[in-house]
Amino acid sequence: MARALSGKVDSGFPQKMRPTKVDALVALGGNVGNVRDTLDRAIAALCEGEDVRLRARSADYLTPPWGIEDQPPFVNLCIAVDTGLTPHALLARAQAVERALGRDRAREQRWGPRAIDIDLIAYDDLALAEPDLTLPHPRLLERAFVLVPLAEIAPERVIAGIKVRDALARIDRTGVVKLPPRT
Repeated sequence: MARALSGKVDSGFPQKMRPTKVDALVALGGNVGNVRDTLDRAIAALCEGEDVRLRARSADYLTPPWGIEDQPPFVNLCIAVDTGLTPHALLARAQAVERALGRDRAREQRWGPRAIDIDLIAYDDLALAEPDLTLPHPRLLERAFVLVPLAEIAPERVIAGIKVRDALARIDRTGVVKLPPRT
């Protein structure tokens, strides 16, 4: 059963309920510059230190643009991490990594080109609906560019009441191509 929170409660959890380590799923992508290098740098920065530990990383996937179709294809991947950070602290860390890698959300077009995009997909089994953070990610089950790499690392994970592999089986994954490993 999912834990639900509404309203801000000290970055997601009251002090005595803060987790020691939880499983979080994160999606990363981009379509500007040397994207694969940027994704590697983003993962390294996100997982630097003791607060976030990388458990699994999918392959990189070339994916068609979503939302605005007149732009270059994206490279997307997903990671699974163990974290002691609250959901809001993990989001803040992800957004700091985006800024450090050149993302300026205030100047970009929604669903337009970007060097890096980092989205929290799921945080343990937490259900959270706030203006700045919704978990699980509200459009997760619509997006092959998230579900394909996520199914590679967490096919049996249940999110929003459905296994990742079952959600993937329900959507069109046309144009999503696994990229070869880099040497």
